Amino acid sequence: MTNRLTTDELRTKVDGVLPRLRKDLEDLVRIESVSADPARAAEVQRSAEAVADLFRAEGFQTVDIVSAEGGAPAVIAHKAGPEGAPTVLLYAHHDVQPENDHADWDSPPFEPTERDGRLYARGAADDKAGIAAHLGALRVFGDDLPVSVTMFIEGEEEVGSDSLPALLREHQEQLRSDVIVIADSGNWDIGEPALTTSLRGLVRADIEVRTLTHAVHSGMWGGLVPDALIALSRVIASLHDDAGDVAVAGLHSGPAADVDYPEERLRAESGAIPGVQWIGSGSVVERLWTKPALSITGLDAPKVEGASNTLVPAARAKISLRIAPGDTTENAVARLREHVEANLPWGAELTFTVVDTGEATQIDATGPAYDAAREAFTEAWDGTAPVDMGVGGSIPFIAEFLEAFPQASVLVTGVEDPDTRAHGANEGLHLAEFERVVLAETLLLDRLGNLEA
Repeated sequence: MTNRLTTDELRTKVDGVLPRLRKDLEDLVRIESVSADPARAAEVQRSAEAVADLFRAEGFQTVDIVSAEGGAPAVIAHKAGPEGAPTVLLYAHHDVQPENDHADWDSPPFEPTERDGRLYARGAADDKAGIAAHLGALRVFGDDLPVSVTMFIEGEEEVGSDSLPALLREHQEQLRSDVIVIADSGNWDIGEPALTTSLRGLVRADIEVRTLTHAVHSGMWGGLVPDALIALSRVIASLHDDAGDVAVAGLHSGPAADVDYPEERLRAESGAIPGVQWIGSGSVVERLWTKPALSITGLDAPKVEGASNTLVPAARAKISLRIAPGDTTENAVARLREHVEANLPWGAELTFTVVDTGEATQIDATGPAYDAAREAFTEAWDGTAPVDMGVGGSIPFIAEFLEAFPQASVLVTGVEDPDTRAHGANEGLHLAEFERVVLAETLLLDRLGNLEA
């Protein structure tokens, strides 16, 4: 058991590491590690090397840049703590989303810029701030770590973590740990911390409906021959009931935490226009976290401008189905396919193609590690206890960690807040909240090192 420092002592130490930590974060952000862009593969490699250099500078005994199955480079590093202390795996990812149109940004996307207490840049929050939060906590302790630490900084999270299962298999012994801290989520609000305990899964599928071998004149054949766009529209309309609930039978739904999501905050954060009504039934957080949701995210059909007077022979749609914790992608794919086939009108032909899937996650957030996390978060946020938060989006790799290390306690934390705008223009890190995140992780490592055996 280590000599336990007070919260005030640790807070003072955190204050001392923040200036250099911010500089290191800004240096990482300037590296355009967009994993979705093959032209910037060298930047992803340069990002991995920069992360590895940061860990070498902190005295890690082993630092390796690894990859598997042709995937992007990841960094695995280890620094030993006291004999008999638990091993904590700290995860983040160094790749980032594409910045898209620079004109949508108020400042250059890869030049970190502070405005009104936020640091704006692509990756400033998602997820290079996760790396920085881990690094800041480690710098507080220096070579007097209360636990042994393994760093795992992935390089392809933003493109689906395709090689992650292989990395977990190939480096299982290096990565084996008692507690896993995944810094890739967020907090409930500014000033209100959270532990993410559930995430929806994802099924994406393309459906093509065909009624003709080729386009024909709408005047000559309309009224007898169905066009594919009308047939597809009827399939799409069948996917929700009149209340807006997903009408695909056999999908799982569950209860959510009793968390209030005020109307004014909901409308502001969602970007919904004033007159738009909410769809579905149940509480707001049930609809966002623990019930299935279905969207049409793309259509292949003739453009309105220049469209000819012909019946459309084939039309295609991309379905994005978020599945609730407790469901499986295997079940969801089967139920979605059955529904589409059952609602295909007029003898049309259907092509159903699964694009990708990701399992939902439900974490049993009980036990000593979670108690330590709640204590650390409450202290870091001056007495405000963390919310057990669900996330409507998907982070499929968390399920892979749970499967690979079933005995480990997995804590999903993060630096984001409702206005972070991860993946969008003007992504920003709330700097005061980032300081609390660093303090919380520092307190967590201290508490984990002092758990009774």
